[in-house]
Amino acid sequence: QVHLVESGGGLVQPGGSLRLSCTASGRALSTWTVGWFRQAPGKEREFVAAIISSGTTYYTDSVKGRFIISMDFNAKNTVYLQVNTVEPEDAAVYYCAKAIGQTTAVTARPVSRYEYWGQGTQVTVSS
Repeated sequence: QVHLVESGGGLVQPGGSLRLSCTASGRALSTWTVGWFRQAPGKEREFVAAIISSGTTYYTDSVKGRFIISMDFNAKNTVYLQVNTVEPEDAAVYYCAKAIGQTTAVTARPVSRYEYWGQGTQVTVSS
């Protein structure tokens, strides 16, 4: 069993930044694919970004150039999502998840590829 905990969400103004964290209890994330997803009210959960054990990263087009996913390889149990130049459309509950096995740029995107999920952290965008 893997327990993931997200943190770092909150209220942010358009154009602002924040950093989300995903920490795994008792296990090292560095050997897995870890993804960030988000879900806005009334919408399906969508892929945002993923990082694999080699450090390769994948992003959905709407966040490329604004979001950065990274892993703390020293601590080995925390994955970050730096959220920059926030837009109103970024408001959602953000979830981190561990994938089943390693992934590619294509297979990292489906929700069904992930087996363990955190409880989510709310990002609210308002001026």
